[in-house]
Amino acid sequence: MPKDAKIVKSLLKSMGVEDYEPRVAHQFLELWCRYVVDVLIDAHVYSQHAGKSAIDSEDVNLAIQSKVNFSFSQPPPREVLLELARERNKIPLPKSISAPGIELPPEQHTLIGPNYQLAILKKRTHRAIKESGEDEEAADPTPTPNPPQELRTDTSSQGTPQQVSFPLGSKRSR
Repeated sequence: MPKDAKIVKSLLKSMGVEDYEPRVAHQFLELWCRYVVDVLIDAHVYSQHAGKSAIDSEDVNLAIQSKVNFSFSQPPPREVLLELARERNKIPLPKSISAPGIELPPEQHTLIGPNYQLAILKKRTHRAIKESGEDEEAADPTPTPNPPQELRTDTSSQGTPQQVSFPLGSKRSR
């Protein structure tokens, strides 16, 4: 086992990681090598910019510092966060306009609304059949004198289906 892989395993063990896949050590090694190569390339660029013939520790420190500044962001100090929280908490919350409790969506968007529709063909009344001149034998001999409001038919739109919805969960009379 390479020396670097042993170092990665000892780092994992020191952090309390006992069980991991063997590929984890290889992935850490790859990340480690990529980071070192990026730092050395940046250090080489800095040394060339300074007109040096070789990379020195100052160039490497500058490259590491630039990686840390651009790769990792640190949270703002606690004092700054407390001041921001004080400023934000000075603004009162808006008063609730709705009634207490959970606001529900409209009935047509819920599961308790009608879940099916019936298409009912409107029947022709006795009077409409007489007016149209059809045979009286085909008509109903005993028409209801005043049908209930929901059962009345409209003679102007005979033959067109009427949509009727029935809500589920309605109270039943016992």
